[in-house]
Amino acid sequence: MSQQAASKAPEDKRTVVAVDLGAESCRVSLLRWQGDTAEITLVHRFPNGPVEDDGLRWPLATIEAGIDDGLRRAAELAPEGIRSIAVDGWAVDYVRLDADNRPLAAPFCYRDERTIAAQQALHTKISAERLHEITGIQLARINTLYQLRADNAAALPPGARWLNLPEYMLTRWGAAPFAEYTNATHTGLIDLETCDWSPEIFAAAGLDIRRTAPLISPGTRLGKLRGPLANIPALRDAELIAPACHDTASAIAGVPTHAERWAYISSGTWSLIGALLASPCNSAAALADDFTNLGAVGNRICFHKAVNGMWLLKQCMDTWAALGTPFTVEELVRFASLEPEPAALLDVADPQLGLVGNMPALINAHLRAHGETPLDESPAGAARMAALIFHSLAAAYVTALDQLRHHTGFQLAEIVVVGGGCRNDLLCRLTAERTGLPVRRGAPESSTIGNLAVQLAALEGVSPSNPHAFAAAVSSWAATLLHSTEPASTSPAPAPVCNVENS
Repeated sequence: MSQQAASKAPEDKRTVVAVDLGAESCRVSLLRWQGDTAEITLVHRFPNGPVEDDGLRWPLATIEAGIDDGLRRAAELAPEGIRSIAVDGWAVDYVRLDADNRPLAAPFCYRDERTIAAQQALHTKISAERLHEITGIQLARINTLYQLRADNAAALPPGARWLNLPEYMLTRWGAAPFAEYTNATHTGLIDLETCDWSPEIFAAAGLDIRRTAPLISPGTRLGKLRGPLANIPALRDAELIAPACHDTASAIAGVPTHAERWAYISSGTWSLIGALLASPCNSAAALADDFTNLGAVGNRICFHKAVNGMWLLKQCMDTWAALGTPFTVEELVRFASLEPEPAALLDVADPQLGLVGNMPALINAHLRAHGETPLDESPAGAARMAALIFHSLAAAYVTALDQLRHHTGFQLAEIVVVGGGCRNDLLCRLTAERTGLPVRRGAPESSTIGNLAVQLAALEGVSPSNPHAFAAAVSSWAATLLHSTEPASTSPAPAPVCNVENS
């Protein structure tokens, strides 16, 4: 496999910090240089999850405190000083702010069911077909568009503006309000042709376009850190940089460019299956298959579809833990690998399997609805339940990859798995077996790699206004970081498919 030559270490070897906001945990990591070798250290990780508080909401104050604590810990470990900080995270959720950029309330979680009615109501004002024609994205009810419409329906105060969560975090540290493009494309409010907010959609939804923030590209330098944290010596000169604020765009930026056409699976709470494109694929057929065109570093397109992911297993684990039997993911992967192939599989796209609750019971309700025999919902049946989930996810990947080939015309050379799912030996093996393609494992924390690579490209002076050069610089830095840290591994595909070399 050809790969762009890695960059050397920068002349300025001060520490660079990446913050990753996750739906299940948030992380603060730092990059330090030992000569020309990069060392990435996880400084602070803390759990995250929605809570019931007049709806399903994110504990904003807890997230803020945890991230600030992580920066203080990073400062303690970096006497040479912190050069820059960037934040990526999950998309669609946002904070409504007053005129002084202070939160009006804790943000809603995208899984809150208030958007069901909001989506239905909006589609009487502007059709789903027209929305897709404008935006090119999957019309999921979790999109910011439907959430803002639900705010209006509930007569919530609109505030002066709203910001997605990563942008809000950088704003509270001193950046002027902004909307980073890869994250903004997830809102359902961006015109795919003009690459700007869509006046037509705002008007149809009854939303005020003046409450948006200016759009910027990943790699934009935002100025110096301000506020109480800037009083810490190591943070005094820290610069704020917008990465690809959407964590999937950061994760894909963490995969060095390849000559062959390759597919990615970003495997976490959601499974995102797709490929990088130079231009959008916005056909009616792509819409019918739930594919979406989202922003990527270097003005490229993340063309993928989202299906349920490790959410299924995590919700099962929560249920079993509440019954007194906690499991680790590693244990369940090992147990499931000893189970026979299930007689029937789940349709992981069933909306009922995306709900918060007793997932073993939801899975059995799904099986019964399809005329299949339910499984043991207790911890004693965990191995078989986990095996069902992994086999079903692999089957969903096959379907999505077949659709990807159809819409793009790509003859795929390999699949690169990033995110926590790349540690799942069973799921990677099942994916290789079912697709007949080599499965190469990227970094489990690929969003951190991509976040750091964007910062390094920006710091060396490559302008995001030159998309090709900026994407090349990001790819080069990602190669450096991956080469310096844990090497990738490859799950072999069945014969006669030839494997490819590891990166």
